[in-house]
Amino acid sequence: MSQKPRIHIPHASARPGEKPDFSYLKLQAAGEAERPVTGSRVAEMEPLAHGLVRVLDDNHVAQGPWDPGLSHDTLLEALRLMVLVRQFDDRMQRMQRQGKITFYIQSLGEEAVSIGAGLALRPTDMLFPSYRNQGLYIMRETGLVDMMSQCLSNTRDFCRGRQMPIFYQNAKGRVFTISGNLATQYPQAVGWAMGAAIKGEDDIAASWVGDGSTAEADFHYALTFAAVYQAPVILNVVNNQWAISTFQGVAGGERRPFAARGLGLGVPGIRVDGNDLLAVYAVTDWAARRARDGGGPTLIELVTYRGGAHSTSDDPTRYRPRDEWDAFPLGDPMARLKGHLIALGIWSDEQHAELEQDLKNHVTECWKEACSYGTMTEGPFLGVHEMFEDVFEEMPPHLERQQAEQLKLEDG
Repeated sequence: MSQKPRIHIPHASARPGEKPDFSYLKLQAAGEAERPVTGSRVAEMEPLAHGLVRVLDDNHVAQGPWDPGLSHDTLLEALRLMVLVRQFDDRMQRMQRQGKITFYIQSLGEEAVSIGAGLALRPTDMLFPSYRNQGLYIMRETGLVDMMSQCLSNTRDFCRGRQMPIFYQNAKGRVFTISGNLATQYPQAVGWAMGAAIKGEDDIAASWVGDGSTAEADFHYALTFAAVYQAPVILNVVNNQWAISTFQGVAGGERRPFAARGLGLGVPGIRVDGNDLLAVYAVTDWAARRARDGGGPTLIELVTYRGGAHSTSDDPTRYRPRDEWDAFPLGDPMARLKGHLIALGIWSDEQHAELEQDLKNHVTECWKEACSYGTMTEGPFLGVHEMFEDVFEEMPPHLERQQAEQLKLEDG
């Protein structure tokens, strides 16, 4: 007996009050994934789009061919950066709850995504981040005071009060401005990479979007352009399981891994444990080498978990179990790297506690300095007349008149 056609509505594996269930995740043991040469054909690499590159095992020991063999100094610096990002996030989250800033987005649970990739890329490579990549800005020496001032929209704000909080930029550090329009950074990254190749440079571009953003048209436009022109670009999909309150299956992750999205276009995909800093570093380094050698783009899916709310405007307890992060099988990226350093004999719980306190104090001092440039309630404030500036190379006469009138009002 034939059945009538019907549609399928993806559903999350668990909702509030239910037991967390990650059985849908296809995991692979640490060290099992093969590491191909960078010149491999896409067809030969297809298993990597469906598997999971992991380096750290459950005992925090590095395993297999993807182990990047990082020096102790590099590993310690990676941990310091991850702790710094988390302390920064914690401070800014609390400041929003106290009404000191209007909005914030944490990267809790996703710190290895930015730090691992940032360490693997060259300082001259161009980065096109998403709004949970504050680690990239910090790595590229965007000052904490400057980032805090941007969230405060004060007189030190490098966006001069014209952007939402957390929409940072660092042109000198080669980190593009964050956009609230999802996935727009993907075609921008591909275009930049094509331009660099045309000019004969060996710098590459890298960009990040969330799993939900793969449903945006810009994701597909970018992937097509990258495939056709073999752009030297790394396209990252941060699969943190939730697009605000929408389960990742709604964006298509239920059927095939996001890493497999480019296979039909001839773009190799690699699915990686996004909470394993060593694995993130190794896969990013591999993709960067392939791009610099003329091998074209790589699509990387980073399997991770959004430990906090989507933003300060969101309440995740309304759509997922409260203890879901605790049950996530890939754990906490910072705890895993800490465990690895302890296993190597170069770190301890006491040293970690001291580092956390030192960086917490540093972040507190940075906040105090940022507030000295103005807060939402206490001056100094940006002048309203400044909104006329930086729009035209030569300001039209009618705007000059309006700005002059505004200045008179401000001067009393």
